[in-house]
Amino acid sequence: MKRIALGALALGGLGLAAWQAYALGSQPVEAVVPDEESTVAPAPAGPSESGDNATEALSKPAPPPERPLVTAETPLAERVAVLGLLNKRSGESRDLTLRPGQAVRVGDVVVRLRTCETTAPWEDQKLTGAFVQVDVRNRDGSWRRPFSGWLYKESPSLNAVEDAVYDVWPKSCAMVHPDIGPDTVRITGSIPSSAKKSAGDEKAPAISPGTTGPLPTPSAASSNPT
Repeated sequence: MKRIALGALALGGLGLAAWQAYALGSQPVEAVVPDEESTVAPAPAGPSESGDNATEALSKPAPPPERPLVTAETPLAERVAVLGLLNKRSGESRDLTLRPGQAVRVGDVVVRLRTCETTAPWEDQKLTGAFVQVDVRNRDGSWRRPFSGWLYKESPSLNAVEDAVYDVWPKSCAMVHPDIGPDTVRITGSIPSSAKKSAGDEKAPAISPGTTGPLPTPSAASSNPT
C-alpha cells in the first residue's frame, strides 16, 4: 500500500514540474542588451555641406598677411649698424649699436659710424659694409686716426683696422631694399589669354635664302610692317 502511495506522489511531482516547465516556455522572453553594446552610441548622421566647409576652414591655417611692397630703401638716418670692438691687450670685446653720424667712446678709442649698407637680395655677392672712423688716444693725450674707410663683414681681410690695440669690424646693418622702382608697371586683373602662350608657340619668321646677319626675334618680326 505504501509503495502505491509513494508512486502516486512521485507521479504527481513529475506532472507538476512538467506543467511549470510548459508554462515558463510559453511566456515571451525579453531581449537583454549586453553591457558592451549598451555603451556604444549610435553613429551620427552624415554632416551637411555647410558642416564640411566649416570643418575644412578650421583645419586649414589662416594665410599670413600680405607684406606691402617697399618702394624705397631705408633712409640713411633710420639704418642701424652693429659693430664689434676688440681690445687685443685685455681680450675684452663688445658690440656697439650705432646709427649713421653717431660715435661712442670706450676707454682710449672712439668709434664713429658714417654709414652702413647691404647688397640687394638679387645681387650675386652678399656684402654687409660700414664706413667707420676709428680714433685712438696716445699716451701723451693726443689723438690719431688709424682707420677711416669701409669695413666688410664677409671679407674682413679686404680692409682692416691697422692698430696694435683695437680692432673693429661690422656685424650687421639693418636696412631694406625697394621691391619696385619708380618705372615699375604693376599689373592688376586677369592675365589675357594671348600672354599665356609660350615662346615656342609663336611661329618663327621666314628667312629668305642668302640672308646674312643676325636672325630677327619673333617680337621684332611681328612689329615690322610687311
